Amino acid sequence: MVNRLTSSALVAVAGLLMATPALAQSKSDQTFVKKAIEGNLAEVQMGQLAQQKANNSNVRNFGQMLVNDHSANNQQAMTLAQQLHITPPSSPNAEQKRTYDRLSKLSGDAFDREFARVMVADHQKDIKEFQTEAKSKTPQVADYAKDTLPHLQQHLQAAQSLTQTAQAPNGGAPRMAH
Repeated sequence: MVNRLTSSALVAVAGLLMATPALAQSKSDQTFVKKAIEGNLAEVQMGQLAQQKANNSNVRNFGQMLVNDHSANNQQAMTLAQQLHITPPSSPNAEQKRTYDRLSKLSGDAFDREFARVMVADHQKDIKEFQTEAKSKTPQVADYAKDTLPHLQQHLQAAQSLTQTAQAPNGGAPRMAH
């Protein structure tokens, strides 16, 4: 009886010790998934704002692309959150809300220029985070990050082209591809 209890206790302790690194990795994955969902929600709102406030048709088109792509990506992120038993956030984070509020007070060419600048910086940061998570030990997280990266890179290229053409209303920039 004592031997059975001792061996049960040893098995339980060994299980805890082996689970500890997985919990640390899981915490990192949880943070990433939550940030991805917040980012998707913020990008959808920013895309809607661009459609309302932009002077330049290319900025409005980019806004539509953000809404479409980040809505679809958020569905994938929500599925991932469910698989990993993560409670998803329901809104963008405080910094994202401040950026939205700041941009919502601009209009015309000033909005177009600042929106393009913010989108370049945001997508550069996101790409770095997703490249890191593409190496996650959790296969679902790594796959999600790898699948999302091409879209983020496409958004970055489109945003960079906007910084060059956001000066002229309905300027001669090429139409963004989906």
